[in-house]
Order: sequence, then C-alpha cells, then structure tokens
Amino acid sequence: MMPESLSDLADAVAALERRVSDALYDALRAQVRGEDEDDARELEKRLARVRRSLVKAESLLRGASED
Repeated sequence: MMPESLSDLADAVAALERRVSDALYDALRAQVRGEDEDDARELEKRLARVRRSLVKAESLLRGASED
C-alpha cells in the first residue's frame, strides 16, 4: 500500500526509525554484556548512521508536507 501523502510517508519513516533504534539499543546492550564486542560495536555504529539518516528524512518530509 502506497502512502497517500508526505505526512503518511513521514509516519512510515518514523516507525522504521523506532525499529532501528530498538536494534541499536540491542547492539549497545550486547557491547555492555561483552557479547561479540567488535561485531556489536560495528553494528552499533552502522545503525546509528541509519537512525540519523531516518530522523533527517522524516524531518525533511514533515517540513515539505507543511508547504
């Protein structure tokens, strides 16, 4: 199903950002527990970049939907 508006699309991006945030916290918890520290650290860095991009995308979509 295609989003009908930029606001709907921004909502979908926000939902994805929340899922990425959950995965990010899981990677951080794995680091704290000492589980596969190198892999968890690399995954955490990658997920943090993805999260920042999604936050930016949501902001751009919401700004554009107000025009």
